This record gives sequence, structure tokens and C-alpha cells, in this order.
Amino acid sequence: MLLLIQSESARSSVGNSRGAGFLSWKYAHYFSFLSVKDKNIVVNCTLCGGSKTLSTSKTSNSNLMKHLQKQHASTKLVEKDPKRSIVVGDTSSADASPAKQRKLDFTKPASQSITQPQLHRLIARYVVEDMKPISTVKSHAFRGLISHIPVRGRAGQAPCRKTFSSYLDQEYVKMESELKNTFDELEHVSTTADIWTRHNKSFLGVTAHWIIPQNMKREKAALACRSFLGQHTSDTIASELDNINSSHGLSFKITLTVTDNGSNCVKAFQVYWPPPESDDEDEEDEVTFVSIGDVLFFLPPHQRCASHTMNLISCTDVEKWLLSEAATKTIYRSSTTKCAGLWNKASRSTMAAEIVDGIIAKKLLVPCTTRWNSFYDALERISKIPLVELNTISSSLQLKCFNEREHQCIREYCAVMQPLTVALDILQGEDHCFYGTLLPTLESLMTKTLAEKNGLEILDGLPDAVVKVRDGILFCTRFAHVLGSGDALLAAVTLPKFKLRWLLDQARKDLAKARSSKEDEFFTYAESDDTYGNAEAEVAEYLTSGATGLDSLKHVPLIKKLSLKLNAATPSSAPVERLFSLGNLILTPKRNKLSDRKFEKLLLMRYNCWFEGTSVDQH
Repeated sequence: MLLLIQSESARSSVGNSRGAGFLSWKYAHYFSFLSVKDKNIVVNCTLCGGSKTLSTSKTSNSNLMKHLQKQHASTKLVEKDPKRSIVVGDTSSADASPAKQRKLDFTKPASQSITQPQLHRLIARYVVEDMKPISTVKSHAFRGLISHIPVRGRAGQAPCRKTFSSYLDQEYVKMESELKNTFDELEHVSTTADIWTRHNKSFLGVTAHWIIPQNMKREKAALACRSFLGQHTSDTIASELDNINSSHGLSFKITLTVTDNGSNCVKAFQVYWPPPESDDEDEEDEVTFVSIGDVLFFLPPHQRCASHTMNLISCTDVEKWLLSEAATKTIYRSSTTKCAGLWNKASRSTMAAEIVDGIIAKKLLVPCTTRWNSFYDALERISKIPLVELNTISSSLQLKCFNEREHQCIREYCAVMQPLTVALDILQGEDHCFYGTLLPTLESLMTKTLAEKNGLEILDGLPDAVVKVRDGILFCTRFAHVLGSGDALLAAVTLPKFKLRWLLDQARKDLAKARSSKEDEFFTYAESDDTYGNAEAEVAEYLTSGATGLDSLKHVPLIKKLSLKLNAATPSSAPVERLFSLGNLILTPKRNKLSDRKFEKLLLMRYNCWFEGTSVDQH
């Protein structure tokens, strides 16, 4: 009896030493007892692999509960079975707990997990939008990451490279099919085209642009970025463009194709664009011999890129005028030569860059050889630096200092050319820039450029080099074909943002009204004898309305139909150049095994944002 009492007393003392609160806790089986320190007990967390040591009070388990909630939030905790009691003092029973680390619970409801096809689409979005190599799916780290995504009761699994490549091919086919269905529902589409060279390979890129009739929003899509073999002659360019247009069912829907001013592109459209039919019935028929290849296909109407034309004005016409007179030639060359010295020093020496940053707290911009905008931006940065600080930089870099006239020459150059840079930014837009934006932009450009003439001392003749005045009307030689274009005039008038507000000459306003009525009469199919009167009434209603949004065109259906046709095009070929910019990020030297066809598919899906918006809820 005495031994039994002593045994019970010992067992009770052991229980008190371990803490009765811990032993009776419903989650005690996730911890193993180690020792007692004063009023605390020390345990190991078995979910952490038994390596995590924790301390808690004998009477409170709050520390242990916080650990479970913070470190093992993804683990579904199971309460201890009350029928399975732990004998105090029995180490084997007290330490009985799960020995393995708990994994993520994949037995979630269907609403909280995804399917394998949805996972594939999410992976495709990551690879295509971030322009990652297809071999990303082979990465052990990537596959380990994907394995922690629950997929209908099991761990997610990334596809192998071959399967994933086939999946991308299938998605590309779906994208092509959806594009063709979209084009089938449209009446008017425009395109931009250009040739791009990268890593000794040439590619012909084409983008399409249109306006959705229902909401008058502009949309775009990349049609091709095909490998272009052989010489870039006009006939091969025309043949490839016709193949791309016909493969998308656009041969007779394209209102305008915009390219740069390259002679090969211009010649292709001059040769393969069908000439207008003659209205003179009395003219004698003439026999004309043409090549058989010339009659197999025709290209749509052509428009030269407005941005490239403006670059020619800034780089060729302005440069020619600046160097044509001895006075301007000397000061312009001396000032730009000193600027070039600053750019070279600041871009090639870290110490020079630190000196510049220490004086003006900015870096000097270095111009790019292929874009005039960068030259203007670099000059403008220098023009805003006070002459004292500018010469402090020059002296510190052991360069020749600027004099007052040279600094003033730079300031006057930037003041005169500033409107042209704004016009370039406007015409290179996509979402809110239509073909009708071109003429109002040119009119504003010419007006603002001539307005800068007041106050010029050194370059007082520079505005006249950009803008001419003929018969009292502003005129720009490079844009002569656009300024006299009836379609360009109507495109601007049928944009509610402009209407006739941008026209300063009353004669041109009357001409625009007359052409609008005439064009609307053509699009009127009512049986009423007063079709011309109806068209005039609609034009009058449209011009007097104060609405400026494109959605206001729904009240004037004839004007809307005309605007959809004329404003489908963009003024510049900037969209296809942006396509090539994305191509630079995909066709890198490290991906030299990427086939031309696979490159085109990845680029087009990226430009068209095919996987954008992909989410678990949507798919």
C-alpha cells in the first residue's frame, strides 16, 4: 500500500512538472516534450520536422497556438482524440504525434481549386506575357512552384516542354480563328507594315486597326511578323503583303496601308495599287502591256508615315537651312559640337557623370542616331541649364565653354522645334489617334511654329524653313499630298472632336461641308427623292451639335458610316514599330534556337494580349 501511494505521488509530481494544461490541450499531439525550465516547459514542433524548439507556460499554450497559426496556416489541424489518453510519465505515449511534416491540403472544395487546362493557361500567360523561354516549364524551381497549386484534389503539375509547345500552337490557331471571325463582321480595316532586321534575319511585320461600330472604340491586332527571305525588292514586298492580307480575308476591306518612306515600300504600292478608272468615255482605248504577275494581285491604297515625314523635316529640311547661311552655320555647328563633347564625356566616364550630377542634380540625355526626338530632348536638357552651371560642367570636364550666343542659339532652336515634337507624340498614338487627327495636327503645328518667329534673333528664319505661306495659306512641302487630300479633310471633319473648329479659312470650311453632304448622299439608300436634302440636314445637325465624343455619332448614322471608313487608319506606322520592339525582347541571342515560325506565334500572342485577363474565375 505504501509503494502504491508513493507511485501515485511520483506520477502526480511528473504531471505537474510537465504542465497539466499542456497535456490536456487539444493540439498537444503536434509537439513533443523536452524539458522543464522554471515555470515553463520546452517542446519540439513535429510539423517543423522536430527541429523547432518552443517554450510555453505550464498553465498557458498561447505561444504554441500562435506558432501553429503563423507557421502552419495551410495545415488543417485535427484535435486530439479524447479516447486516446496519454499516461503521465509514459514517454512513448506523451510523444505519440505525427512525425512527418504536413503538406498542403489539396482536398479543397471545387470552388477553391482549378483544373489542369486552367493551370496550363495560367502558365502560358506567364511565359508569353513576360516573354520567358518555353524551356521555363522544364525548370525544377518552376515545377516545384507549380506543384503547390491545388488542381482538383491533387498537386498541380507543369506540362513538359513538348506538350506545352503543342498547347501554344493550339492557342495560336484559336487566336487566328477569332481574328478572322472579327474581320468577317467588319467593313473597314487599315494596316501598317514595315520590315525589321535582327540577328541577320529579316521579318515583315503587319498590324491591323479598326473601329468597333457599336461603341466607336479603336482596336488593333498583329497579323504577321514573317521571315522575309531574299532582297527587299518592291515585287517581293507586294507579294508578301498580298499573301498576309488575303490569308486574313482583308484584301477588299483595307482602306489604307501605312508604311515608312522607304523607296521599296513606296514603289510596291505605286506598281500594285490599281489605278483609278477613267471617266472619259470618249477616250480611245490604248493597248498596254503589263507583266502577268502584276495582274495577279493588287495592294490597297497607301499612305506614307506622318512621323517619318516629320523626321525628314527636322533632320533634312531644317539641317539644310541651318547650314545654308554662313552666320547660322557657324554658330549652330559650334554649339552642337560643344554639346556633343558633353554627351560623349558624360556617357563614357563615370567620373564625368558624377560631376554633372553633382552640379545640376540631373544626367545629360544622350541622343540616339535613329530618332530625332532624342536629339531634341538632349538639346532641351542643355538649354534649361543656366549658362554659369553649364560652363562649370564644361570646365570641370576640361571642355570648351559655351558663350551667350551659342546658348541662345540652342534655346531658340528648341523653342521653334517644340511644336513639332508635340505633333510627333500625338501622331504616334494608337488608342485615340485616328487618320482624321492628321490634318488638325498639321494645321496647329504650322500655326504654332510661325508664332515662335516673334522674338527670335539668331534663328529668325527657321520657322520659314518648316512652314511656307502660299497665297495666304500655311503650307508644308513634305505634306503637300495630305494637305490637298479630300479624304484627309473628311476624316477630320467626321471626328466630333474637331468638326470644322480647326479650319481657319472659310473657303475650306465651305468645301468640307459640301464634300460631307456629297459623301453622305452616296451612303444614303432610302427611296426618298430628297436624299441630298436629308444628307444636308444631317450634316447641319452634326456640325451645330456641341458633342465631342465619338459615341455622339450614333445620332447621325450617315456621318458615322463615313467616319468608320475614313478613320480606321492611323497617321503613322508607329504600331508596327512597337511590334518590333517586343520582338527585340523575344528574339534574344540566348534564344537562337527559336524557329522563325515559333517566334512569330509567341510575338503575335504577346502583342494581341491573347492570354491577358486569364484568371481562375474566368476559366
